[in-house]
Amino acid sequence: MKAVMFTAAGLVAGLAATGALAATCDGAAGLAVPGVTLTGATPQPAGEGLPAHCIVTGEMGRRTGADGRDYALRFELRLPDDWSGRFLHQFNGGNDGEVKPALGMWSNLPEGAGALARGMAVVSSDAGHDGAANPEDGLAGSNVFGQDFEARRMYGYGAVAMLHPAALALTEAYYGRKPDFVYGAGTSNGGRHAMVAAERMPEAFDGLLAGYPGFNLPRAALQHALDVQSFRKVGPTLAESFTTDELAFVSRAIAAACDGLDGLEDGMVFDLAGCQAAFDPETMICAEGQNSDCLPAAKVAALETIQAGPRGADGKALYSDWAWDPGIAAGNWRFWKLESPVPPWEHKPIIAVMGAGSLAQVFTTPPTPVEGSPDKLEAFLMGFDIAAEAGKIDAVSAAFPESAMEVMTPPEADNPTLAGMQAAGGKLIVFHGQADPVFSILDTVAWYERLGANNPASAEFVRFYAIPGMPHGPGGNAADEADFLGALMAWVEEGRAPGALIAKVRPDNEEAAANAGATRPLCPYPGFATYSGGDPALAESFVCK
Repeated sequence: MKAVMFTAAGLVAGLAATGALAATCDGAAGLAVPGVTLTGATPQPAGEGLPAHCIVTGEMGRRTGADGRDYALRFELRLPDDWSGRFLHQFNGGNDGEVKPALGMWSNLPEGAGALARGMAVVSSDAGHDGAANPEDGLAGSNVFGQDFEARRMYGYGAVAMLHPAALALTEAYYGRKPDFVYGAGTSNGGRHAMVAAERMPEAFDGLLAGYPGFNLPRAALQHALDVQSFRKVGPTLAESFTTDELAFVSRAIAAACDGLDGLEDGMVFDLAGCQAAFDPETMICAEGQNSDCLPAAKVAALETIQAGPRGADGKALYSDWAWDPGIAAGNWRFWKLESPVPPWEHKPIIAVMGAGSLAQVFTTPPTPVEGSPDKLEAFLMGFDIAAEAGKIDAVSAAFPESAMEVMTPPEADNPTLAGMQAAGGKLIVFHGQADPVFSILDTVAWYERLGANNPASAEFVRFYAIPGMPHGPGGNAADEADFLGALMAWVEEGRAPGALIAKVRPDNEEAAANAGATRPLCPYPGFATYSGGDPALAESFVCK
């Protein structure tokens, strides 16, 4: 089944012809949008930092998949009573599969800086599948949709293409006018959605925000197998392969080599490139007779293998290498690499052991059905022959006419120009944590540098920010809170291109207690903050180099 494409203008014309324009939440449920079934309209009073608004729920594209399962694109659209004239498409993370509250709020944004709180209309969806685990078939529930090609395609790019014009039409019908500005934003898989939209739908958005994006998701999934195989060589279980104390030692070793490169030893390494050149992991190997403040050679070798990234039989990189950063000691890093839980049949999307279920059922062709138990998922990764089977992410078949790479990644990911976005006048801001254990910041760096080489004018509409110490989302010893959405809005609406953004170390971040409340400038890449003197807790004491 192909995605049904609508235009907002056509939908609104149809609504006007039937007299179905709504001005209040009471009338919203009666809107008749072709291809859309509305299931509710509920008024919400102001509270908890959010304005009074209407929650409209609905679905599109109901069908029975080739796998016999029922599918539909479910969504919710939040429409504030006091509308700012802006619209935001909220791209969700993980495996999707759940309609997250359409708040347009991510943990990296300051409190009260979310889209709905700013008076924007916001839409959120499940990307066309239900991610709840299914105890009847025993498979990894949040990934099982990958056995149906259309569900894969919806997850990859089809859901955004289907929902976006319909949600715009509902918004226009509700308020009686088009939005003044249209945005899209997300983190992780949601950041991938944003980067895919930048290429596939460049005229649909005035501004896009992509946080720690998994734009090469199938390739990153190969890393999961490499991680598990490497960790299990040095530990009886994943969790026991490296203790928290051992990773804290690695963090200190990286900081010892790199922390002073930016002029201030504060545990945050702003000189990303300089650190990769300065740090030698083999200095961590225990000398003969040494048994503290060091690591066995086998454990250092395991880390070096993981950091180098997966390689094919010809020795060529299949994904990316990874940055050495003190954030390797963060609890978030450990969660994703070593201790990601798999609650049995919990009815919500889950990230299975190191992404095993996604690699098995979504990112390879043909898909491999895999049971949802931790032991089965780990066994799949342990038995995955990276050199021999990596080609499955590029494979097609009669049942899967587009490969996982074609479905999931931006079409020009390896050779980007963003010429369509440039022609449309759109703006894109990307940010990524240097210690991200799920998607390598160096892959994003390589993408950004290729973009600049291919399109020297890209700096006029794209900005990229690296966040020292930040893992996959907020955490670690990091200044990880900044108003990226506000910067994007100012760029789109006022023409103020973002320079250094002021980021804050969240006071409630126990991993950054020594720097709690401090501010730092995040400089547009390749620039980075250097200490220039004064109070080290203030961003004004730093300059971009």
